[in-house]
Amino acid sequence: MVGYNMDGPARDRVMRLMEDKDRIEREIAECNAVLETNNVGMSDPLVDAEGFPRGDIDVYRVRHARHRIICLQNDHKEIMKRIERGLAEVHSNLIGANGEGPSVPQPMVNGNGHVTHIPVNISHLSIGHQNGDSNDRPFATVGPVHDGSPADVAGLTTDDEILQFGSINHTNFSDMTQINDLVSHSVGQRIHVKVRRQEHVLTLTVVPRPWQQPGLLGCQIRRIML
Repeated sequence: MVGYNMDGPARDRVMRLMEDKDRIEREIAECNAVLETNNVGMSDPLVDAEGFPRGDIDVYRVRHARHRIICLQNDHKEIMKRIERGLAEVHSNLIGANGEGPSVPQPMVNGNGHVTHIPVNISHLSIGHQNGDSNDRPFATVGPVHDGSPADVAGLTTDDEILQFGSINHTNFSDMTQINDLVSHSVGQRIHVKVRRQEHVLTLTVVPRPWQQPGLLGCQIRRIML
């Protein structure tokens, strides 16, 4: 059997990108903490009814935090794309070396801006059901994701196929009220979401919470009609 070189340049680039992603999400969390301390969101007014700066908040810090969040979210989206491309390269290199997949780090993202790394067998990144896992069938898809929403921060993107949403998968899913009830009862709590995105299977963590627009996720979830 051919050995795998898990210390190759492609993997090193992915790990460096993950470190940068950690840093970005930590800073987003710090900026969000500034807004929470001042009891404002991204769109609350910073002036009173007469047009003067509000005296109940630190207007300068809030403005700075909002600006940084917007910049960091753009950086976050770009680095997520680069990580996906890097994982695809690692996958391609390893499969080309031996058709079997060793474990490589894959990011788990949570809605509080923290990323951990868990070992995932690279063979799980393949599309299809040839592994015989009955839970790897999608039952819903992700619709449009709003910028800055809990879904966006968690890393969900439009057209992700949902394989698992908390305790819900295709074997026990019946209707969308299950998703709605789980979300409404999990405000401020982590929900692990397993999605398939092209040839990759990703495990993300979303934290439902109120934000500047209606809803607790900031994305649509659409049932797959079989």
